[in-house]
Amino acid sequence: MKAVAMGLRAVQSCELSSHVRMAHRAVATATTQNRLDKHVRALLRCRRCSRMHSTPVSGGAVISSVMIIGQAPGPREPTLKRPFAHTAGKTLFRWFEQFCGMNEAAVRSKIYFAAVCRCFPGKNSGGSDRVPAPDEIRNCALWMDDEIQILQPRLIIPVGRLAIVQFIDCAKLEDVIGHKFGVLHAGHCFDLIPLPHPSGASPWHKISPGKALTERALNLIARHPAVAALCERRS
Repeated sequence: MKAVAMGLRAVQSCELSSHVRMAHRAVATATTQNRLDKHVRALLRCRRCSRMHSTPVSGGAVISSVMIIGQAPGPREPTLKRPFAHTAGKTLFRWFEQFCGMNEAAVRSKIYFAAVCRCFPGKNSGGSDRVPAPDEIRNCALWMDDEIQILQPRLIIPVGRLAIVQFIDCAKLEDVIGHKFGVLHAGHCFDLIPLPHPSGASPWHKISPGKALTERALNLIARHPAVAALCERRS
C-alpha cells in the first residue's frame, strides 16, 4: 500500500509539474505577444526617413520561430497593407506551397515578415525601385534587431541580396543560395537560409545555376525543424 501511495504521489507530482510548465509557457507566450504588439504599433508610427514614399508596411504581430526578411516594399504594398503583395509575392508563396506545403494564408499567419526597410523608397531616375540609402537601412535596422530579440527565431530567411548582406557577405548569389549558415545577430544565434529575390526583374532564379540552387535552398527550408513544426501546427 505504501508503494502504491508513493506511486500516486509521484504521478500527481508529474501532473502538477506538467501543469506548471504549461502555465509558464502560456505566460511567456502572452508576454512575447504583448511586446510584439507594442513593437508593431510603434513601427507603424515610424517616420524617421523623410525620403521614403510611404508609411511603414507590416505583416502583423505574428509570433513565430521563423522570420522572412525582404528588401523593401514596392509601390503596391503600402496600399494593400501587407508585404510581398504583388508579383514577387506570388512567386514566393508558390515556392512555399510547392516545397513546404504551405499556401499563402498559412505562410502569412505562421511566419513573421520583416524587411531591410519597411517603407517604399520610391523610383530612381531610370524608373525602377530605388535602393534604400545607407542611413535609411541603419534607421530600419533598429526595428529588425528588436524583432529578433523579441522572437528569438530559430530560422531567418533573407530574400534578395540586400536582405542577405545584412547578415553575411554575398559577393555572388551562387556563393550563398542553397546553403545554411549559423549566424549571431542582435545577440541571438539562429540558422540563416537565403533565397534570391523572386521579382520578375531578375531571371536568376529561373536559369542555371540559380534555378537548381534556389530549389536546393527551398528544400533546406522545408526540412528545417522550425518549418516542419509550423507544418505540423497547420494540420
